Amino acid sequence: MSTQPTPTPHIRQGTATDVPALHRLIHELAVYERAADLVAVTEEQRLAHFFDGQFQFLVAEREETILGISLFFYRYSTWRGPLLYLEDLIVTETARGHAIGKALFEATIEAARSHGAVGMVWQVLEWNEPAIRFYERYGAEFSREWVECMLRF
Repeated sequence: MSTQPTPTPHIRQGTATDVPALHRLIHELAVYERAADLVAVTEEQRLAHFFDGQFQFLVAEREETILGISLFFYRYSTWRGPLLYLEDLIVTETARGHAIGKALFEATIEAARSHGAVGMVWQVLEWNEPAIRFYERYGAEFSREWVECMLRF
């Protein structure tokens, strides 16, 4: 018995009507990353932030079901110039292993290039070996030199 190959997901720009699904995926990621109690942004706040242009996102869907997102914004490096900052690449647990993350990541790279960015930056948890292996396949550089800093208000 032969199995049919999984169809490539449709990747498109996220819209305001996708924010509830985005919000659910963010909560799913927070649970996976053992940080569910740290999600403080409500769905309504996230929608307002989207309308304010504070972030953009791409959606991966199949048969009108959202299976993953890539959430990002643009920043400026004083040394390198414009960069895309990939805040999160999330694929729902049941859809992992079907090239959805690959399709989203490559579409995010294309978004960065079309915006004139000179590269992308992001973070990955040091214990998230599947994500690290995924990014290594793209030739990602991992910095052990810079320490992340955060000031909470």
